[in-house]
Amino acid sequence: MRNVIITSIFCALISTTGVAQTSTTAPTPSPNAPADANAPLPGANSFTEGQAKSRLEANGYTNVAGLKKDDNGVWKGTATQSGAQVTVSVDYRGNITRN
Repeated sequence: MRNVIITSIFCALISTTGVAQTSTTAPTPSPNAPADANAPLPGANSFTEGQAKSRLEANGYTNVAGLKKDDNGVWKGTATQSGAQVTVSVDYRGNITRN
């Protein structure tokens, strides 16, 4: 009986430690969320080129081309929006800005 109680207490303590953990990754904004005020933000970008392109396309950009990650971790390239060719950026949080 003593072993059952000790095992139960141990399991209860183990199961509650996972609740206190928090995520260290920045949340990705929804596809049509407005960009942060200071975007593009420098930081370690975990987006692949394909993911950055897909994010731009999900926000109405077409003909996305020339995406290159700069020294600040920001994807930069060109795209068409409303018939005009523009320079675009996608930062590590998924913020899209036009230059």
